[in-house]
Amino acid sequence: MQREEKQLEASLEAIIMRVNDLKNSIASMLVKLEQEYETLNWPTFLDNFALMSGHLTALSKVLSNEKCVALRSLAVLPLLLSPERDEELVRLTERRVAAFSHDHVPDLLRTRPEPEAEARLALIEQRAATMSYEAAQKQVAAMNKVVSLVWDLISEARDSWDNEMGARAGVAQTSSVADTHALVAAVGMGRGLKPTSNAVPQGNNSGVPGSSGMGGVPGGRGGMGPTQQQQLGQMAKAPSAIKTNIKAASQVHPYALQPYEIVRVK
Repeated sequence: MQREEKQLEASLEAIIMRVNDLKNSIASMLVKLEQEYETLNWPTFLDNFALMSGHLTALSKVLSNEKCVALRSLAVLPLLLSPERDEELVRLTERRVAAFSHDHVPDLLRTRPEPEAEARLALIEQRAATMSYEAAQKQVAAMNKVVSLVWDLISEARDSWDNEMGARAGVAQTSSVADTHALVAAVGMGRGLKPTSNAVPQGNNSGVPGSSGMGGVPGGRGGMGPTQQQQLGQMAKAPSAIKTNIKAASQVHPYALQPYEIVRVK
């Protein structure tokens, strides 16, 4: 008895592990279809289907193994029903079932379809049994035609998808991320820029200690000769040849910035 219980526990553990792997692959596929449908390519799509197929094959191998207990010979009976919330049940069902109550047990432990679904299935089987061979062949031909049309559409979409991805991969890159970062750093923080060499230092330019400005005399004119001083005096006394007549504007333009305007320049 203990051996059978250990074998059953090991079988259930292996089955649960494979089912969780299959569930995770299906969930990952649904997430990619919902969030990455614009960038999802055909090879990635096929890889996800191959992953799910591999998980189904592994689950089938576990179920068909000789060491696995035949689950069809076992029955699950509820020992305790309670409308109260069960935290362990919430954890095991990933928050899908909160309580093992009388409302959930018929659906969770059902071994046959619902009565409505079972009645519809029986009606379909009856119609299929009474259908003639010629009518069945016509429906099979129509179904094959629809499947072929859908297959052609999927193949054309896959070819155009592959061509578009190949064209994107063949386009030469015209930008460099490193150069962009270097340019932003140079403009924003001055990184990598060399200081200019034509800056004039302030202070002693004559080489004589204690002198400043031009010629070592404060004011900048102490080192000028008599000729230079005479020329500067004539330039200061020379009358300006430009005369401007400025008068107040009688009517100020509404968009003018100043209340005066220049009328004539001689």
